[in-house]
Amino acid sequence: MTSIYDFSAIALDGESVPLSVYRGKTLLIVNVASKCGFTPQYRGLEALYRKFAPQGLVVLGFPSNQFGHQEPGDSTAIRNFCTTNFDVTFPLFAKIDVNGSDADPLYKFLKREARGVFGTARIKWNFTKFLVDSRGEVRKRYAPTAKPSSIENAISALL
Repeated sequence: MTSIYDFSAIALDGESVPLSVYRGKTLLIVNVASKCGFTPQYRGLEALYRKFAPQGLVVLGFPSNQFGHQEPGDSTAIRNFCTTNFDVTFPLFAKIDVNGSDADPLYKFLKREARGVFGTARIKWNFTKFLVDSRGEVRKRYAPTAKPSSIENAISALL
């Protein structure tokens, strides 16, 4: 697989979503968690989504329980938490692994396309972000500490 559009993901409702439905859109793909110190970033991610969705941005949230067991809930609990606490309207997907032998194929691809600090592939923590342009090319990887607002100019430039 050589393109982001070759992958599918399972939505929180259990439906398989081919990422090709986002062809032509700029994507911000984030591994998320409900009980993390970075969880308030949901607010900033939603703000980016609402601001730039009309121009073609889609934020995609991928819950993962691999970091300190900070996403213990099932799909219903994740959805309820995100909508109740942060009014999240961007697409959320079923819980996945982002590292290790069971890492989701999408994340294996993302890590290969955009390395982290010092060239590492491994996702360091929740809320690592990948910016993908409208041609499906991974343009940049952002650390968990990068606030969503700090990515606004990069998103704007791709739209």
